[in-house]
Amino acid sequence: MRPCQYALAILLFLSPLTNARGQAKTIAERLGYPADSKLLIVHADDLAVAHSEDAASFDALDRNAVTSASIMVPCPWLIEVADYAKAHPDADLGLHLTVTSEWKTYRWGPVESKDKVPSLLDPSGYLWPETGPAAEHLKADEVEREIRAQIEQAVAMGIHPTHLDSHMGVLFSRPDLFAVYVKVAREYKLPFLALRSSSAPKELLSVLSDKDLILDSIVIAGPNVASAAWKTFYSDAIKNLKPGVTEIIVHLGHDDAELQAVAVDHPDYGAAWRQRDYDAVTSPDFKKTLQENHVILIKWKDLKKLLN
Repeated sequence: MRPCQYALAILLFLSPLTNARGQAKTIAERLGYPADSKLLIVHADDLAVAHSEDAASFDALDRNAVTSASIMVPCPWLIEVADYAKAHPDADLGLHLTVTSEWKTYRWGPVESKDKVPSLLDPSGYLWPETGPAAEHLKADEVEREIRAQIEQAVAMGIHPTHLDSHMGVLFSRPDLFAVYVKVAREYKLPFLALRSSSAPKELLSVLSDKDLILDSIVIAGPNVASAAWKTFYSDAIKNLKPGVTEIIVHLGHDDAELQAVAVDHPDYGAAWRQRDYDAVTSPDFKKTLQENHVILIKWKDLKKLLN
């Protein structure tokens, strides 16, 4: 199974259990909207992986085609993202906590010193390339050390994170890793990507509390979506939105020489895939479908305000 397919499987595993939060008010009501509102975060993953990824994502953010994005702190183009964050203080930028490095010829290591997080390293000295082997080898205390280092590095570079989520879903793959993820998010007073599910292990659900801001559903294109059906996939997803808070996760980029080299031999979530995502969310049809279905776009920073 390819690494991004692991992420997809985890997201499907954590499928939503709507209205299970037990809160007196829904998130919509707490944000000042009617209880039955359809709130949507359109979210771009993987900033700092490549210039192509950054350029497409910055453009989508500037056009409000996406309302949020998250940054991979260990990746080479972090400085470019930090410059954007400082020039655009209203941009909704979270951290895509990263403990894997999935590309064939384009790899990265941890932010923390390697001698302090040895379980995060594969035999080549980079982060594990896939979720399965990572989940097999990672030590929770070393993962905590690394994700704290990523947050501190981002803050030191002038980035003010609005939320946390997990690259390739690794932090959802084991109860102890999920517990570390939630613990760190709470300490930094940041909302975090999570869903309640009737099928999730009790060890995962037991970590969550009614004070956590839990999403109702997630939409992400998988390898089963045909290229020709890309825009239809997103259009149908919007038309089928239920009341509550949904996040559509996209991966944006331009199908250029740089991104093709990054994603060599990796068609899933590769350069052409990311171009299709960019074309879809920046299209007039996408905006029109949102309007026709009375969808209210929100940001993670809107949820962050509810934690204060």
